[in-house]
Amino acid sequence: MSRLMGKILVVDDDPAICVVISEALKRQGHVVRTAGSIAERQAALAAFKPDLLVTDVMLPDGDGLDDVGELIEADPNLKVIILSAQNTLNTAVRATGQGAFEYLPKPFDLNELTRAVAEALSIRASGSGAETDSGTVGEDMPLHGRSLPMQEVYRTIARVVGNDLNILVLGESGTGKELVAEAIHNLGPRRNHPFIAINMAAIPRELIEAELFGYEKGAFTGALARSAGKFEQAEGGTLFLDEIGDMPMEAQTRLLRVLQSGEVTTVGGTRPVRVNVRIIAATNKDLPALIAEGRFREDLFYRLNVVPIRLPALRERTGDVPLLARYFLDLAARHGLPRKSLSDQAAALLELHDWPGNVRELQNLMQRLTVLTRDKEINVEHIGEVLAISGASAASVRLAGANDVREAVGRWARDLLAVGRSDVLADGLHEQLLGVVEPVLLGETLAALDGNQIRAAATLGMNRNTLRKKLTHYDIDPAAPLRRQ
Repeated sequence: MSRLMGKILVVDDDPAICVVISEALKRQGHVVRTAGSIAERQAALAAFKPDLLVTDVMLPDGDGLDDVGELIEADPNLKVIILSAQNTLNTAVRATGQGAFEYLPKPFDLNELTRAVAEALSIRASGSGAETDSGTVGEDMPLHGRSLPMQEVYRTIARVVGNDLNILVLGESGTGKELVAEAIHNLGPRRNHPFIAINMAAIPRELIEAELFGYEKGAFTGALARSAGKFEQAEGGTLFLDEIGDMPMEAQTRLLRVLQSGEVTTVGGTRPVRVNVRIIAATNKDLPALIAEGRFREDLFYRLNVVPIRLPALRERTGDVPLLARYFLDLAARHGLPRKSLSDQAAALLELHDWPGNVRELQNLMQRLTVLTRDKEINVEHIGEVLAISGASAASVRLAGANDVREAVGRWARDLLAVGRSDVLADGLHEQLLGVVEPVLLGETLAALDGNQIRAAATLGMNRNTLRKKLTHYDIDPAAPLRRQ
């Protein structure tokens, strides 16, 4: 089948990005024009009349998302793909809410972009499309993180908020599964109706059916009056079934019947009640394994798993830890606890922790530090004490639990010096790991150069005064530089 060609306008204030995208799309046979601002975009839209607009959000003269809805309203056939380095749920949902066809976080994959372009042009040619009704997006969204795994979560949420497909949220305990369910509800067309959550693991097995479906007076001992179940309470809104993997088999059978018929029959009742709710389920268990063991219905799994959303464990996105930690400190201050800041080195140390309790563990730690720390800034000593890291002095805590990092970085530094690649030493440090790797690099460089500070400063791309300040900061004796163990 031949590929559809189109006229495409690419808008980004970075000329290099414009060139890369343009060349990739031209190789596909498309006609491409570029612009670097909203003003240039407006002029090009009028003169070029593109089929597809690929635009950045942060442009020199404003927010590139603000008028996307107006552009689509003026030209309903125009397809829009949003690119943004503001990799947040806010941006993803704003893009979808404005009617954008796709949202791609930066750095983006060119293959993914060309696929999205081809799909958008195909839908444009066929005249089909989908409307999305998204709620107002506030600045304080419940989900935080800019890592690539979280970008996939944001994009999926943005795509499903406007429909009623069943969703299954998967992830370890403490990853924020209920927050995902709340975000989908609050951003979608059901936001003005109830959001009801029920935890299957927290309810005695014999009461789950009564809790879910309600019961009639006299249905069992203690049933003194009719009681509406969670399905009826969530009418018009969303029902969140947490820990669905702990649901008893008999309740699974009744739930499947409700999902198939859209009707609920109370315990002890005979007349079904029609219900209109969206179902979002969640579990930290391996449902296919439970199915194989005969502990979960396969047909119910397929009913619930229409759109799966897998939440990454915190150890899979440790780059988000500093952002989350500072968010939780700010949240604690807004709830009346003392306002505390987090040093960059303490943030780097937090990234080295495995976080078995995931985001919930990090939030609890920040609350504990807010209360227990007398200083206004939380530093590595505080982190080391609370996480029980031995040797909580500034120098030892930076390297505690990271001997493999020290060894690898030391070997890296020595190898680069041996082949004369000091430029990599000057430019290759990752900002968030600076407090971990920098003292090692300083020590290894001084050791390799026999303690010559002038040569070490030149090798590392800094002046001698800066080097001296860093040696003092890390408590490194230049007369006895840190040597590999």
